[in-house]
Amino acid sequence: MKNILVAGIGNIFFGDDAFGCEVVRHLLDRPVPAGVTIKDFGIRSYDLAYAMMDGPDVTIFVDATQQGQAPGTIYFIEPEINSLDNNSGEVVNAHSMNPVRVLQLIRSLGGQPGRLYLVGCEPAVLETEDGAMGLSQPVEAAIPKAVEMIDSLIRDLSSETSEKIHTGAAAT
Repeated sequence: MKNILVAGIGNIFFGDDAFGCEVVRHLLDRPVPAGVTIKDFGIRSYDLAYAMMDGPDVTIFVDATQQGQAPGTIYFIEPEINSLDNNSGEVVNAHSMNPVRVLQLIRSLGGQPGRLYLVGCEPAVLETEDGAMGLSQPVEAAIPKAVEMIDSLIRDLSSETSEKIHTGAAAT
């Protein structure tokens, strides 16, 4: 049985930054497959780091990500873990969530993350001076597509052998 962690990331007080939290809420409204843990981590970096150190074979981050496309565009990204060593700065800030810093924390504690994916959405509204609760219309409309992408990924990963997941080999 494969262990898959689906991690919603975001701050509900920063508009579209809550994308990951909202997608996870939709995923939790349905039956969760065996071996899959779905959790809204919000901005809790340490909680996510420790959950990832508990040994999921695969972690799927769900987060708003600026890639320069139209708001509401959904992305599927397989991050290059080795590039983490090239990022400097504070490792973890307890008041915000930065997935790269979480992965650096895991390494600094002697852990090794399993396979990683990011299902992201191009935001329209992020941090504002006064804060903003609720998603913009294009990001809200993108939630069903993100849910389907995650469902499909979980199905694909569940059909792979454990050995392929640990080595990162593609399924045939």
